[in-house]
This record gives sequence, C-alpha cells and structure tokens, in this order.
Amino acid sequence: MTTPRILAISGSLRTGSFNRKLLDIAVAHARSLGAEVDVVDLKTLDLPIYDGDVEAKALPAPVEELRERLGKAQGLLIASPEYNSSIPGGLKNAIDWVSRPPGRLFQDKWVAMMGATPGVFGTARMQPHLRQVMASVGAHVLPTQVHMARVADAFTPDGKLKDDARQKDVEALTAALVSKLKS
Repeated sequence: MTTPRILAISGSLRTGSFNRKLLDIAVAHARSLGAEVDVVDLKTLDLPIYDGDVEAKALPAPVEELRERLGKAQGLLIASPEYNSSIPGGLKNAIDWVSRPPGRLFQDKWVAMMGATPGVFGTARMQPHLRQVMASVGAHVLPTQVHMARVADAFTPDGKLKDDARQKDVEALTAALVSKLKS
C-alpha cells in the first residue's frame, strides 16, 4: 500500500486565522493516520492574479511550484472561510492558475472541504460554490464536509478545538479522505 499524499490549503491568507488553525488540526490527524501532507501557504507562495497575457508568456515560478506540488498529491484538504458568501479570491486564484493546461492536475483527486467562521453560517454558503468549481476541474469532493459557525472562541490558545464534537467532525472528515486515498 502506498502512502496517501495530500495537499493542504487554507483559503484564508491571514496569519493565525480560524481556518489555518482548523487546517493544522486536520493535517496533524492525517499525518497520524499515515498520510504525507504538503501544506501550501498561499500568502507565502505569492501567486500573481491570474492573467492570460502572463500565462501566454510563461508560467510564473510560484504557479509552476504549486502545479508541481499538486501533481504529486492524490487528494486535497481545504479549509476556507467564505467571503461575501463565496470562495475567497486567493483560493479561487490558485485553483484558476493550476487548472489551466497543460494537464488536468485536479482530475480524479479527492477533496475534503471544511470551513470556520465567526458568523452564523459556518461557510455553508461558500462550500457549494467550491464544490461546483472542484467538480468542474475534475476532482471528486467527499459528500460530507465540516461547517463551523461561531468560532470566535472555539480554539484554545495553542490552536486546539475546545469542543470534542467539533474535533471529532474534523477527524472524521480527515479520516474519510485518507481512507479514500488508501483504497
């Protein structure tokens, strides 16, 4: 059996964001289940805004790096907030860049989605948009996802979830992704 390889991305660029904390929890659990996880920091990667004119000249180095890292992964773990009820621009921009030819880098990869927000909707409005985008680029999205609302005080100072039920939800989603990749 090969080691499952996962690319983990936070849709939030903010240092210490709820979704980065959520992603850290999921990454730790995936690794405890034997997965190899590559965590992409979109802020540090510093992708340019997608522009066909730039693409026509040559793919920028950060785009090439992200394409290479995605190419090595069998699945994705995405933790993202919702901005204006939809996908944050940085995350959508990354998807747009790596979904361009050559190759279909998302094709048949499994995706686990989750999100946390201090608001009442828990990213329930964004995740259908992300599901649609991921399906359109050929990925398979797990049927379950995690929506965490009202998370302003959900984490301990060291980044753990205070609520055991929420912790179990994140672990179950992560385990489902690792299981799909092992099968």
